[in-house]
Amino acid sequence: MKLGINLGYIGLGTHGNDPVAALETMTSAAVFADHLGYSVAWVAEAYGSDAPTIMSWIASKTTSIDVGSAILQIPGRSPAMTAMTAATLDALSRGRLRLGLGVSGPQVSEGWHGVRFTSPLGRTREYVEIVQTALRRERVAYQGRHYQLPLPDGPGKSLKLTIRPVRDYIPIYLASVGPKNLELTGEIADGWLAIFFSPEHAGDQLEAIRRGRIKAGRGSEADPMEGFDVVPTVPVVLTDDVQAGLRRIAPYAALYIGGMGSREQNFYNQLACRMGFEKEAAIIQDLYLSGRQRDAADAVPDEFIDATSIVGPKERIVERVQRYADAGVTTLTVAPYSESMEEGAALLQTMAEVVLGETATAGSPTP
Repeated sequence: MKLGINLGYIGLGTHGNDPVAALETMTSAAVFADHLGYSVAWVAEAYGSDAPTIMSWIASKTTSIDVGSAILQIPGRSPAMTAMTAATLDALSRGRLRLGLGVSGPQVSEGWHGVRFTSPLGRTREYVEIVQTALRRERVAYQGRHYQLPLPDGPGKSLKLTIRPVRDYIPIYLASVGPKNLELTGEIADGWLAIFFSPEHAGDQLEAIRRGRIKAGRGSEADPMEGFDVVPTVPVVLTDDVQAGLRRIAPYAALYIGGMGSREQNFYNQLACRMGFEKEAAIIQDLYLSGRQRDAADAVPDEFIDATSIVGPKERIVERVQRYADAGVTTLTVAPYSESMEEGAALLQTMAEVVLGETATAGSPTP
């Protein structure tokens, strides 16, 4: 199992609304993770900072660690624009790009990008096909249900990408939650960006991906999952007080279970229900949507947080990490929940020691 770090994004309230200070913190964490042997640094976007700008900066400050988008929002860019961005980032990072994509949710898609949140599976399939065609530097001609290139009734012409990526093939990851989307991920992608991944509840999710792999004839006959990267982002708190550590993560869980999407269409709420927290998920959503975010966080059960996070002293972290490895995780992405730079550095180093069996040398760069 390899290690990744999720750097998040710059948004409201980050470092007192100082984007430069936020970027410096993200960069320090990425440089330290690079030194420790982490495999990839993921950068997110919502409706604050965009991912490619931060990714290019991180790539310029590191040497070995891959830079990944978790995620580039499909409704926010045309597939051709995403292919241009991916090719540019791959060239500038000397072949260290991992391209993570996702449809986002109905609130962001329709409220921010002005794109109807309809047929997410069909749009994702067509989008990936166009991106892959462009990255192969073939002339892009595509007539699908959601995308037509060139437009059939205008002066447009079929074009070919003019910049050449370093690699012949750039791996594509999809952020997916529901069973059908997971099956599509196995069929058309090289990896899965998972959220709220519980080793004890992930069997059905991985089986859906496996079905997609078999359908597309990917992997090997003996193991359809061969070559596929299972990448959950896991909140981690290094602490002797497990209870306090769990509560530190509760606002994050409440945001997704209660506030992401609409009451009728919240994939994370539905995931919590499938994990057996149906009653709790309904209460969290009611509280969050009524403006009681703090109460919603208080309503997130410790059992849910503990199932989807790694919290505790080193000995407990070792136990939890092994469960992720046993469940089939191939890249464990750490989302540090630290209250200081020193605590964050200790967390990253502890995870490297536990997963990679490596210890930072004296005088090494630290956040």
